[in-house]
Amino acid sequence: MTPLHDMTVAELAAGLKAKTFSATEVAQHFVSRAQADTTGSFLALNPEATLAQAKAADERIAAGQAGALEGVPLGHKDIFVTKDFPTTAGSKMLEGYRSPFDATLVQRLADAGMVTVGKLNCDEFAMGSANENSAYGPVKNPWDVTRVPGGSSGGSAAAIAARIVPAATGTDTGGSIRQPASFCGITGIKPTYGRASRYGMIAYASSLDQGGPMARTAEDCAMLLSAMCGPDADRDSTSLDVPAEDFTKSLSADLRGLRIGIPKEFFGEGLHADVRAAVDGALGELTQLGATLVPISLPRTELAIPVYYIIAPAEASSNLSRFDGVKFGHRAKDYTDLESMYKKSRAEGFGSEVKRRIMTGTYVLSHGYYDAYYLQAQKIRRMIADDFQNAFQQCDVIAGPVAPKVAWKLGENANDPVADYLADIFTLPASLAGLPGMSVPAGFGAHGMPVGMQLIGNYFKEAQLLNVAHRLQQATDFHLRKPEGI
Repeated sequence: MTPLHDMTVAELAAGLKAKTFSATEVAQHFVSRAQADTTGSFLALNPEATLAQAKAADERIAAGQAGALEGVPLGHKDIFVTKDFPTTAGSKMLEGYRSPFDATLVQRLADAGMVTVGKLNCDEFAMGSANENSAYGPVKNPWDVTRVPGGSSGGSAAAIAARIVPAATGTDTGGSIRQPASFCGITGIKPTYGRASRYGMIAYASSLDQGGPMARTAEDCAMLLSAMCGPDADRDSTSLDVPAEDFTKSLSADLRGLRIGIPKEFFGEGLHADVRAAVDGALGELTQLGATLVPISLPRTELAIPVYYIIAPAEASSNLSRFDGVKFGHRAKDYTDLESMYKKSRAEGFGSEVKRRIMTGTYVLSHGYYDAYYLQAQKIRRMIADDFQNAFQQCDVIAGPVAPKVAWKLGENANDPVADYLADIFTLPASLAGLPGMSVPAGFGAHGMPVGMQLIGNYFKEAQLLNVAHRLQQATDFHLRKPEGI
């Protein structure tokens, strides 16, 4: 039998349903792998809680009341609050924090029968492209432990690539599901903004943050996304009134007649040749399956970086003002009055990247700069969304690279935060427009590192993206390969 850790979510779900193995056996196997983790992916484990969830799953299977994903283990990015595990958002500010409730996404996956193995490392408050900003240490890429796994959902991507969990939740504000999925050779999808509830997801930039699944295959992501989506109007005002759907239904649909838009701005100067070669190879596979490539233009692509790095920090500056040392979170010990408590608590609790973004956001929202920066950025954001709508009149999906190059060395950009920001050039436009986007393994580039191809769809076209990714995965084996020694 295939080792449990080499099985996909779909294979584990089928085996559990057929009673080939029990949820308790599966949970014990993955907990022991998590306890031996050397990538820095996990921030919290609670074997007692995990095994209790698995035991309950076994009872539901025995009673014939199994959910769609009954007994399948997963990890949660440490940005989702959980009752049974501490939630830190990768920050000293929330060290040891225990939530009294579960995030909606955590609850929905539990309702589908999934078993939580633990909480996964991430950039502090989801701010970063390399998972080097975590207050609890960086995550190492399992393909090369001297390299970054991508961020901010780096712990989720690395844990899946290292076969420590078969699936995980991630969040994507400007590319934080797609970029680590690309760097670690796995599959990840960010649904349309508002498709999955943000309740219980610690906010970074409220108009951009979106939760989604990460796993090895498009089929696995489709199963997870089917459980995650659906309205949550009572608890999340940004949740859309769009019913949940079964994303697995059209996975094997024929690609003949599909028009794939190729934006010239994604294939220009700055894109490394090895990444281009891998993406071109994957596009070639899709044309053999009957799709046609259509040249398109997204003329404001390069404006996405300045627009995002004005809007996101502005929203972060507002969202993170609640961490003041009063109700919860870190409180400084040595202070003289209320103002000094605020200042010292925030100075000690936040890391340098979070402080940088809070200060940037406060600046662009300040009197005299709001009109010049923030309002202008919002206008260009609307134009970027319009560019996509113009493009979708000529094509069904858009394809291109996820990032300009493969994962870089740990510490390489330590003194140059802008270099990290520039790595988001291809993922930011879809985020600003609120469109669904995903990364699917497309091959390997320099130093044997994985390369992901990005697929972007129109609003609510997640099923179509997953269909394209699934058909590509039936024709290639990049998603099946794993790092040496794992």
